[in-house]
Order: sequence, then C-alpha cells, then structure tokens
Amino acid sequence: MKNIFKPLLVLLSVVAVSCSTDDVENRPIIEAIDAPQLTAPSDGNIYTLKVEDKDKLADRFVWSSANFGGNVEITYSLQMDMSGNDFSNAEVLGSVNSENQLGVTVETLNGAALALGAEPFSAQAYDVRVKASVGSEMDMFSEIATMTISAYTTESPKIYVVGGFLGASGYGNDWTPADAVPLAASAFGETDFEGFVYMANAGSEYKFLPSNGSFDGDYGDAGSSNGSYTNVLKQDGEVNCGTPDGTGGYYFVKADTEALTYSLEKTAWSVTGNATPRSWPAGPGGTPGQDHDLTYDPIMKTWSVVLDLTKQDAPDNGLKFRANDDWALNLGDNGADGSLEFNGTNISVPEDGNYTITLDLSNPRGYTYSLVKN
Repeated sequence: MKNIFKPLLVLLSVVAVSCSTDDVENRPIIEAIDAPQLTAPSDGNIYTLKVEDKDKLADRFVWSSANFGGNVEITYSLQMDMSGNDFSNAEVLGSVNSENQLGVTVETLNGAALALGAEPFSAQAYDVRVKASVGSEMDMFSEIATMTISAYTTESPKIYVVGGFLGASGYGNDWTPADAVPLAASAFGETDFEGFVYMANAGSEYKFLPSNGSFDGDYGDAGSSNGSYTNVLKQDGEVNCGTPDGTGGYYFVKADTEALTYSLEKTAWSVTGNATPRSWPAGPGGTPGQDHDLTYDPIMKTWSVVLDLTKQDAPDNGLKFRANDDWALNLGDNGADGSLEFNGTNISVPEDGNYTITLDLSNPRGYTYSLVKN
C-alpha cells in the first residue's frame, strides 16, 4: 500500500506544477494602453427631464474600446457626478461587458441626479465619464463630458411642526426637529401644507420648520406673546404658536408659507353609513350620536373601532369616515384601493361580519384605512 501511494503522490505533484506553469505562460499581460473615449452624446448637452417621459430614452452613450494589451473581457461603467466634484461621490448609470454603448432612460438619469443632491426643476451641471475595468486588476477612464440636467420630483415638499407637545403625544422629544410632525403640500412648488397633529397637553406651543434638521428659517405666530393664535405666520420676531382655545386635541393643521397663514381645527373621528349598525345619520349635518366613534392610539398613531358591518350592494351605500359628527370633513375611497380622499366615494364592505376598522391620518396627504374581519 505504501509503495502505490508514493508514485501517485509524485505524479499528482508533477501534474500540478505543469498546470500552474501553463497557466502563467498563457495568461495575457494586462497593460493600460488606450483608455476609452466617450464619442456621444456631445459635450455640453442639455436635458430637461419630465416625469411623463420616465420610460423614454434620455440618450445613448457611445465610446471607443479600451486597449489593455490582450484579448480580455472589459467591463465598462458609465459614471456621473456633480460637475467639479472629481467623481468622489459618483453614481453609476449602468454597466456592460465588452460593449461600446449604453442606453440611459429618463428615469435612470433623473434618479442619479436626485441621488447626487439635485434641486428639482433647476438646471445643474454634471460630469460623466466611462470607466473601463479588467476584473479588479486595472482601471482606465475616459475624458470627462459635461451635461446640464433639470431633474424632476414627484414628491410633495414638507414642513414640520415642532414644539412642547411631542413627548406627551407619542412623537418623541419636545422641541426636537428630528421628531417633528410633517405637513405636506399638494405638489412640488406649492406652499399649501396640511396634515394631522396630535397635541395631547393643554397650552401646547409650537413652530413650523422648513426642514426637520434644524430651526433655521422657522415660522411662528405674529402675535405679541408665546402661545398666541392669530392665524398669521411670521419668520422674524415671531412668538411660539398656540392652539385656538388653549386646550389640546387632534388637529387638522394647515399652513401656507407664501400667504403666511395657518389654522388648526380640532377633530374627533368616527365611522358612519348603512353598512354600520346605526346606518346613515339623519338630517343635513347628521344627528350627533348616530356615528360610531373611533378611539385614537398615540403609539400606533391611528384611530380604530370594532364593529359588526353589513355588506351593501348599491354603489351609494357602505360607510365613510367623518370628523366631529359633521360632513364638513369627511373621507371616502374613490379608487377602492385603501387610499382616502376628502369627500370621496362611499367605502364598500366585502361581506357581513365583525371588523376592526382602522383610520390612519399620520401620513400627510396619504391618508389610508383598513377593514379587517375578525
């Protein structure tokens, strides 16, 4: 057994050495000879991007082949950064292997611009280049081309409500911008901010912040003393805002930073309709006591109630949410998708049963609900 093993071990060693020698001899020598050159698009191109074109081709980037001195597979990556930033924070628009072009969609180009800190709808300069790589052994870069991009955003701008109510109301630490409650505008460029804010304690004071990172540029009330409620916003020489009657509650808050106005409306939410045990409330505004009151949970930041519901087939039947036993503030579901709209369509109940009904108003202008059968 020993005599057989030794020749076999020697044979394997010879084969291993032979394979290693061949590998070294056949391996191509990698050299940085010719860097790729970006040939299209032209330097100085201008792109005004629009959300309706997001799936369209923004441009096709074309470059010459890099030369690494051998027949090797080359990976090309298209990099983009803010102009003059020396690609220290580059975004990659895409990569291909051994190809000389890459089509970039409007959505991809827009996403890269936003990731680099673009101000939406404002023309800004960016640098692009092609990176050629052979594994992790060597990289070469093309010369830089500059382009001007106006990026878009579909996100509504926000302001934030900060004050001495945050801790008691389940939001976080009092007067801490990072824990402030957001309000959202109807669209980018608009200043009609709205949202729901719970202020648990009486005598709550607060301000409005342009961002949740600091107090820079904060808005307060135009009154003469802290806790004033004049409905008028002021940035310089302002005082802390107060609630309309000095008490606490769950408020529908509106603020317009261009018109310099704001308002608070105290709300208590309920559900009503002929899918509920008490049916629709009678009279123009509805008789108080016919609605089914929801209970607010400051931890979950939702309103809820458990009810027996009945399926109603007619399109004008079902249920709705409303505030203060009145129709002035009511929410329905136009798309039957769980998203709520003011004065929206009645909400259908899928089948008879006992349900947990939940109303979530914590996401400004993104109000939702759920009906979960128990």
